[in-house]
Amino acid sequence: MSETAPAPLSWRLLLLLLLPPLLWAGNFIAGRAISAEVPPVALSLIRWSIAALCLLPFAIRPFLRERSHYLTYRWYVLGTAITGVAAFNLLVYWGLHTTSATNGIILNSFIPFLVAIFGYLFYRQTLSLGQLFAMLVSLAGVLVVVSHGDLHILMTLAFAPGDVIIFVAMIFWALYTLWLKEIPAHINRTGLMLCQVLIALALLAPLALWESQGNPIQIKSTHTLWILAYIGIFPSMIALLAYAKAVSLVGSVRASVFIHAMPIFGSILSTLLLREVFQGYQLLGMLTIFTGIWLANKKMR
Repeated sequence: MSETAPAPLSWRLLLLLLLPPLLWAGNFIAGRAISAEVPPVALSLIRWSIAALCLLPFAIRPFLRERSHYLTYRWYVLGTAITGVAAFNLLVYWGLHTTSATNGIILNSFIPFLVAIFGYLFYRQTLSLGQLFAMLVSLAGVLVVVSHGDLHILMTLAFAPGDVIIFVAMIFWALYTLWLKEIPAHINRTGLMLCQVLIALALLAPLALWESQGNPIQIKSTHTLWILAYIGIFPSMIALLAYAKAVSLVGSVRASVFIHAMPIFGSILSTLLLREVFQGYQLLGMLTIFTGIWLANKKMR
């Protein structure tokens, strides 16, 4: 598999690449916020059920029209449905029961490295020193943001069993990103996503039934219902469609680097919605992250 050649970023393409991390920034916080009320498998099942209902009016025609393509690329369709739709989110929600959203975001930042390393090892993708340096720069920015600019905080971070679970989820997402690139760009991404979601629901339904025997859903307020609606629509349907389109346009490595923007958006949302004071370390982290992203997308000479 050859990686897409670097191309200049138009403002529309830039917005497309930044939309998924913006929407995913709230997913870790939302999943953690309702972890006591909605167990992980049930949360994943509800999330993708909402996404499927929202997708259906737009996706049913391309889904039926291109079903022969799904059979042609059946192993990649099945693989992406298992890794990126079913397993990734289930493992993240499971891991957030025993770790913090901060640790989750740090672990999430290893996705670009995993995509690059797996692409190099298994798909003979080129991995230049420039790309590696760019990812390290953006990772440094992530660490500045999540540590509040205090090295002592990073040194004293405690890692829980949930961190191992979330790291496994990151491996699945890296595989999802690489396999998604194997599905040709001419295949409609809306219909493809509906196919992936339906496969994921078929896998999650029996697991949710088993989970409910010992850990039932306990929704205590309408606030939880709004969180479920957010999770089902924005970080699921909208973000996944945007990410799939971005991967088809710029390649797996370049698209995955933008995941480092998640802590930036987390800081911005906290400032706007929670009225938290914007700190100098956040600005430093943002500038460092965007420098890394710019370097990763700079045209090679």
